Amino acid sequence: MQCNICGKKKATVHLTEIVDEQMSEMHLCEECARQKSTQMEQQFGLADLLAGLSESGIKSSAKPEEKSALQCASCGLNYEDFRKFGRLGCGDCYVSFKDQLAGLLRKIHGSNRHLGKTPFSGQAQGVPDGTGISATAGSLVPENIEGLKKQLQAAIQDEDFEKAAMLRDKIRTLERE
Repeated sequence: MQCNICGKKKATVHLTEIVDEQMSEMHLCEECARQKSTQMEQQFGLADLLAGLSESGIKSSAKPEEKSALQCASCGLNYEDFRKFGRLGCGDCYVSFKDQLAGLLRKIHGSNRHLGKTPFSGQAQGVPDGTGISATAGSLVPENIEGLKKQLQAAIQDEDFEKAAMLRDKIRTLERE
C-alpha cells in the first residue's frame, strides 16, 4: 500500500481520524507521518489536552491557590508548569502531585493504577483470564460451550466487547478440540 500523501513510499503508519463524527483513514510513509505528527502537535499540544482534561469534570481536593503553590521537592516543578507543558519533571512529581494526577489518570486511562497483562501461559493452567471462566484441560465439555455462547450474547448486549472477544475465541478453541 502506497502513502496517501506522497504516493511514492510504502505506507507503514495507518492513521484513523475522527472529525465531526466523520471517520477517515490515512496510510502514510514514515516521513509523511512524522510531518503529520508535527502538525498535529502544533494544533493540539499535549499540554493543552492535559489542561483541558484536568479542567473538565475532574474534582480535586486542593483549592486553585493551593494547586499553584504545589511544587515537587526533587526537581522544583510546580503544578502550573506541569499543566502548561504537559510533562512531569521527575518520578517524584507523581508523589508530589498525587491528588491532582489521580483524577487525570483515571480520566485518560480509565484507572489510576496499572495492572499489566495476564500471562498467556497462566490461562492454560487454569488461571482466570478475566472472563470468569477457568480453562483447564478437559474441564470444558460441549454443554459448557452452550453456556459460553449465552455469556457471549450477554456480553454483546452489555457492549462489553473485550469480554465478548475472549468468549468468542474460547468457543472457537473448544469447538476445534
